[in-house]
Amino acid sequence: MTSTDDRPELAGLTFPPGFVFGAATAAYQIEGAVDADGRGPSIWDTFSHTPGRTFQGDTGDVAVEHYTRYREDVALMAELGLSAYRFSVSWPRVLPEGAGRVEPRGLAFYDRLVDELLANGIDPWLTLYHWDLPQALQDRGGWTNRDTASHFADYAAVVHEALGDRVRHWSTLNEPMCNSLLGYMSGDHAPGERNPVSAARAVHHLLLGHGLAARVLRDRGVDHFGITLNFTPMNPATDRPEDVDAARRLDGQQNRMFLEPVVSGAYPEDVVADLAEAGAPLPVEDGDLEIIAAPLDWLGVNFYFEETVRVGTRRPDRPTAFIGGENIVELDPPPPTTSMGWGVTPETFTSLLLWLRDRAPGLPLVITENGSAWPDEVSPDGAVHDPERVDYLLRHLAAVREAMDSGVDVRGYFAWSLLDNFEWARGYAQRFGIVHVDYETQRRTVKDSGRVYAEILRRHRAG
Repeated sequence: MTSTDDRPELAGLTFPPGFVFGAATAAYQIEGAVDADGRGPSIWDTFSHTPGRTFQGDTGDVAVEHYTRYREDVALMAELGLSAYRFSVSWPRVLPEGAGRVEPRGLAFYDRLVDELLANGIDPWLTLYHWDLPQALQDRGGWTNRDTASHFADYAAVVHEALGDRVRHWSTLNEPMCNSLLGYMSGDHAPGERNPVSAARAVHHLLLGHGLAARVLRDRGVDHFGITLNFTPMNPATDRPEDVDAARRLDGQQNRMFLEPVVSGAYPEDVVADLAEAGAPLPVEDGDLEIIAAPLDWLGVNFYFEETVRVGTRRPDRPTAFIGGENIVELDPPPPTTSMGWGVTPETFTSLLLWLRDRAPGLPLVITENGSAWPDEVSPDGAVHDPERVDYLLRHLAAVREAMDSGVDVRGYFAWSLLDNFEWARGYAQRFGIVHVDYETQRRTVKDSGRVYAEILRRHRAG
């Protein structure tokens, strides 16, 4: 096990009583069992089975067999000392056609999972949607269809009816930016479209679905409710006006287009103008923004990296994930970079949290995802030594602590991810877990980073 005793950066790395430490996963990335117990197909089943869409044609058909190994995985959580576990429910496992008929066997899995977590002293944090839209709804337009937002609210009611007596912490969406712009603009994610009008419609209908589901959950008595957004700070490569404007445009679509309607009830004016200029206006109807701005108890923050951008000619193999941003280029970050090609800038994490404090005053923050991928292997000694991830974890926790010392109200931190898993279009080539998974045998091995995280949690509990 890697020791933290000789790391000077840990001096003062303490968190207040009640601070939540956990780990996070997503249903399609870990569950497998895609044909079990009446589950319907999702857009990620369709996407991953389409040739050329994922690395080496990898799919989530088996993933890491969490559907059958959940007790083993909860035991690992208990061993690590997690106080909370953030997971998502598979919409097509609960409503195979996306609406109408409820599949009781699908709900029963989450019923068992929640009971197992609580029996081990682990608080469930439930996310309703982490990108696995039922294919039946996609066949009717998916998130480009306004009706999908209403179906999402109905789905929220079904899940709450089954689990609301034991689950206190609820989140509607995970990273709607990825589902809309990567799914409907760049085509990198399911459903794999490249249509700016579809992308703009998906943005708005995802947020509308969030607001409608918020009403359902509030009406049912939920008092600890949030949404998770991912944030990528954007920096201009130079002080040339065109590069400064490029950073503004991408910051608008990556970050502010999702944050501002949720916390203030309005899309940023510059983003609205950019989208109109690109011929892809947001399909806002009367009353929508009031629904979207449903009061939150906390905001989930996912952070991985920052971007530096300039105006230039994009490579043909890098389709833009931004509407009207075809002439904007993201520069490769300086080393060291993770195996995803992402830079490591914990100081940017602190700055982001300070920015959020000012943009969403009075709203508590929860770090719902933060982590890094490295080429991990099991060593001859049977351990998984991942010093880069250990360093990343400690430096980013220190960044959170620094932000808190500057007055940012952060209530918790969830490491991404509990387990190595199916990393979407990257397949099984990228390992984010603090627990290693041998995909041939499904053997779990806690990595050095997991051991270090467990020690941090032990010290936190000891006060």
